[in-house]
Amino acid sequence: MEYTLASLAQEQSELGLSVFNYDFIWDLGQRLQARAKTEKAPVAITISHGTDLVFCTVLEGATVLNLDWAARKRAVAHQFHRSSLSLRIEAEEEGHDFNKRYLLPDSRYFATGGGVPLMGKNGTYLGAVAVSGLPDVEDHGMIVETLRDML
Repeated sequence: MEYTLASLAQEQSELGLSVFNYDFIWDLGQRLQARAKTEKAPVAITISHGTDLVFCTVLEGATVLNLDWAARKRAVAHQFHRSSLSLRIEAEEEGHDFNKRYLLPDSRYFATGGGVPLMGKNGTYLGAVAVSGLPDVEDHGMIVETLRDML
């Protein structure tokens, strides 16, 4: 899929959650894990409530380095309440270095696809989910497809 800033903004508005609790996080994590196993995707999956990490797994073929990448993508989604993919595309379109523009250390923040904020239907930030191990648009797509299946 070809993503644009407009399509990503629309996507985010369509993914507003009416329920968000630890049961939801567990269900989302389990569904992502099952999808990754079915697709033989070597990924790390993390989900946070606010800044608290409450779901974390590494599938076969992924490494703890993927957890680091997931944390950096999740931090972007948390900080900006937007997908890390949208911030990568914005930086590319505007011709700026994401980390330099926002004075964020690249050891903690990285704008590339795979970090998605979990927002309430009213626009309130609830947490974030990140997948790392595939090309960034596929990491993003895995999250969005799974969320759409749940809504």
